[in-house]
Amino acid sequence: MALVTTTEMFKKAYDGGYAVGAFNVNNMEIVQGITEAAGELNSPVILQVSKGARAYANHTYLVKLVEAAVAENPQIPIALHLDHGDSFELCKSCIDGGFTSVMIDASSKSFEDNIALTKQVVEYAHANGVVVEAELGTLAGIEDEVCVEAGNEAYTRPEEVEEFVDKTGCDSLAIAIGTSHGAYKFTADQCTRNEEGILVPPPLRFDVLEEIIKKLPGFPIVLHGSSSVPQEFVKMVNEFGGNMPDAVGIPEAQLRKAAELAVCKINIDSDIRLAMTGNIRKYFAEHPDHFDPRQYLKPARQAVKDMVAHKIVNVLGSDGKA
Repeated sequence: MALVTTTEMFKKAYDGGYAVGAFNVNNMEIVQGITEAAGELNSPVILQVSKGARAYANHTYLVKLVEAAVAENPQIPIALHLDHGDSFELCKSCIDGGFTSVMIDASSKSFEDNIALTKQVVEYAHANGVVVEAELGTLAGIEDEVCVEAGNEAYTRPEEVEEFVDKTGCDSLAIAIGTSHGAYKFTADQCTRNEEGILVPPPLRFDVLEEIIKKLPGFPIVLHGSSSVPQEFVKMVNEFGGNMPDAVGIPEAQLRKAAELAVCKINIDSDIRLAMTGNIRKYFAEHPDHFDPRQYLKPARQAVKDMVAHKIVNVLGSDGKA
């Protein structure tokens, strides 16, 4: 099976009450861990590349890694997606370079300018058989070049979504209902503490999501900033030399609820990085004389695979849906 767009993935996900996982990739081990888990669980998957990842690993290397994953897992649909494209030129480069889906994130612009830039990308993408994700509303937090300070985020306005989709022709819409980029999604003041002293974030705005669903029946919705920041890996990082106080993410039960509604794509990034980094730190602490990257990247790759498998089964509900 060749790389696919997300069109059929999202139709099946919407009708089936599950979401497709979108995982950011930067190197071979991450690509392998994600796609091995998806292949074994017969799950569709979206491999995402950010502007920062292209700068780090090179567009060609990343595309070829993804093509290798497709060849190794021909039984599952895999889409290659640009995450948070910030210009027409970047989106065009990815469309011309083999991506099957791109995101144009003009959410920091005015409503009118967001529409204009998104429409420009949509017209070029559709002419080349590629689908487009757009964004309304802004998420707090940091992800590569995307940086919005807490307090400056804005929930998506349900009264705007129908006009936006109609005028742009976008294929899916990323919305803001309380998720946030990075591993430090919320300040301590925004959270409460449970009996174990762990920070509990404010709940997602399902009322906003439900209003958007009413405005856009059958239309695929996307959630960014949806890592759960598992505390066992925060603890592992800290135990083996890290310093990540008060890192907190989105509860998995809330993400599962969103997946059962109209959310067809859930972006998960920090959880993979945490699992990978925690296991690398642990490995070096236990094997201080080792230096071969194959030695410490092997358990790191397995940690990625285990994390993705957990998300597919327990959060996305996409196992067996390929």
